[in-house]
Amino acid sequence: MTQPVPRIEPPPPTQGAAPVGRRERKKAQTRKALADAALRLFLERGYEQVGVKEIADAADVSVTTLFKHFAGKEALVFDQEDDIEAALVAAVRDRAPGQSVLRALREYVLLSEKDTAHPEIATFVRLVSETPALRDYAQRMWMRHESALARAIAEEVGAPEDDVTCAALAHFALASRTLNGQYPAPRRATEEIFDLLERGWEAVRPGS
Repeated sequence: MTQPVPRIEPPPPTQGAAPVGRRERKKAQTRKALADAALRLFLERGYEQVGVKEIADAADVSVTTLFKHFAGKEALVFDQEDDIEAALVAAVRDRAPGQSVLRALREYVLLSEKDTAHPEIATFVRLVSETPALRDYAQRMWMRHESALARAIAEEVGAPEDDVTCAALAHFALASRTLNGQYPAPRRATEEIFDLLERGWEAVRPGS
């Protein structure tokens, strides 16, 4: 019996999404079918032992269609990249009244790490951590959101778009996802990283 494919969903933005048309729904369904097929095969046989044609065949599409949706094999594992960036920006812009930017980022990062101890999710995390190509891709993917997050932070605190303190906060908040994985208690490591960031941020931008 085929086991359900574990998926780590990004925390949703607080605002409602616009209605999606039929064409967009079909594209999303194809993309999900490819990502699910890829992850299932990777978990069953190992990332290096699965080719893109096998993934396309499993999703009942052509290899050409696969590459219309994903730039490469690694991207198939991280099909929610755009959603993650939107959720990151929303975590800052739609934070609760009176909540600081850094507190909102802390909560987002901790929320995005929840349930990683669940057996199915742990299997996915292990696949990424034990596969150099996926591990490197995941780190690059996470840091690609740095500019968008820095702009959102600057906008919220009334700073120039190229403000270095906002850029630094975005960089180190995102880098916490890579750093914490090097410690036996990632959640505690995340909290300690954000404790340090919070002291520095409060010193340069009190009350922000």
